[in-house]
Amino acid sequence: MLEILYRDEFLVAINKPSGLLVHRSPIDRYETEFAVQILRDQIGQFVYPVHRLDKPTSGVLLFALDKESASLLGEQFMSRESKKSYIAIVRGYIEEHGIIEHALTIKLDKIADKDSSVPTEAQEATTEYERVATVELDFAVGKYDKTRYSLVKLYPMTGRKHQLRRHMKHISHHILGDTKYGRGEHNIFIREQFDCHRMLLHASELQIRHPYTNEILVIQASLDDTFESMRKLFN
Repeated sequence: MLEILYRDEFLVAINKPSGLLVHRSPIDRYETEFAVQILRDQIGQFVYPVHRLDKPTSGVLLFALDKESASLLGEQFMSRESKKSYIAIVRGYIEEHGIIEHALTIKLDKIADKDSSVPTEAQEATTEYERVATVELDFAVGKYDKTRYSLVKLYPMTGRKHQLRRHMKHISHHILGDTKYGRGEHNIFIREQFDCHRMLLHASELQIRHPYTNEILVIQASLDDTFESMRKLFN
């Protein structure tokens, strides 16, 4: 059963677990569980995804309960009126704060987008980050005698595919557990040493304007046990 964070007659938000697809995709043709179907069966209503989270990313995921609400909310995301906050653990000591402005080409999936006519030129992409804490562990990973990690908050100003993961790679502070853009030796380390088998990226907060009341909604999602145990390394 999915954790419901907010629900009224127009909207419902859940805390999506890491590893769960939002909806059926030809990329993961053998997957049998999807957030859309699970939530639909759980609340007994059709649901319409308003935005997306990558399969390995956990956190706040918003759905509308009718097409009109989905359209109104979609406009907020397109106009960048909505605000998203993420928590991540990355390799190395990242600067205390900064802004990454690095254009990203559109990533097309060979299967899902094989017939797409979407242009592939680079699009502007901006991410703001804030370092929360750092830790140094007495383990040798790669060429270093000790291992350093940072707990960070990430604020995407744009919504490009895999933006946070690609931006963290761009500044060489790869997100731990990211098997596509991360560093394999660190992914292996957290699996073997801490039994962490997920990507450490979590959509912790979503701020939107209610499409009918104009109330500002701030929806927050707590960390799962695995991410929370990794976060405690920084205490």
